[in-house]
Amino acid sequence: MGSQVRYAGIDIGSRTIELVVVDKTGNIVESLQADTGFNPMAEAHRLMEGVAHDAVMATGYGRNLFEISFEAPTVTEIKAHARGANRLFPEARTVLDIGGQDSKAMTLFPDGRVRKFEMNDRCAAGTGKFLEIMARTLGFEIEEFGREALLAENNLNISSMCTVFAESEVTSLIARGRNRREIARGLHASVVRRAVGMINRVSSSGNIVFTGGVAKNPCMRSLLAESLGRSVLIPEDPQLVGALGAALLAGGL
Repeated sequence: MGSQVRYAGIDIGSRTIELVVVDKTGNIVESLQADTGFNPMAEAHRLMEGVAHDAVMATGYGRNLFEISFEAPTVTEIKAHARGANRLFPEARTVLDIGGQDSKAMTLFPDGRVRKFEMNDRCAAGTGKFLEIMARTLGFEIEEFGREALLAENNLNISSMCTVFAESEVTSLIARGRNRREIARGLHASVVRRAVGMINRVSSSGNIVFTGGVAKNPCMRSLLAESLGRSVLIPEDPQLVGALGAALLAGGL
């Protein structure tokens, strides 16, 4: 097969699906993304069509469906994000992944294997879904939510972490005429507090690689670095890290 060897990794998340193909040296040669939609396997089939690969590995919440449909091996999101982050930032030993439905913090051995991890998958608070719901409640597009929160002139504390109660609290604050940007910043701060708690339970020092869709949010990045007093490293496309890790693991790289 020579130089044409290609390994694919697919990350089937709650909101988006990412497909990454690497060559035998581990460099990305192709990447694709699609919305998960109502039929994740149909989207996965569409992404895989015409993508040449010698092996494929799946991760993400839809990985077991992919395993059945494609007879392909799978890997947990924790291992996939750890391997992808290690490839991009070999010196970093801590990874924070905040996706649509869960959040994870982990520390790594130098070779990218997971040393210790914390995970929140039982509550929407602290996830991308929480931020989506709150953005909608405040009348912001999710793409502008972080930018608007950064423009807040004052801090406003949101006491409720449960999504349902937080939504009620936000509605009450709006009714009392509180500034939307300040409410938005308070909501971001509440997510950051939860993330910082997870990180501190697994790691006390060093740079942190921030992966997942929420890593695109500028307010989350800013508040996280400020709260931890540590450097937060952002991949060029933080949503591809899980798929990259799966591709590398598919090739034993």
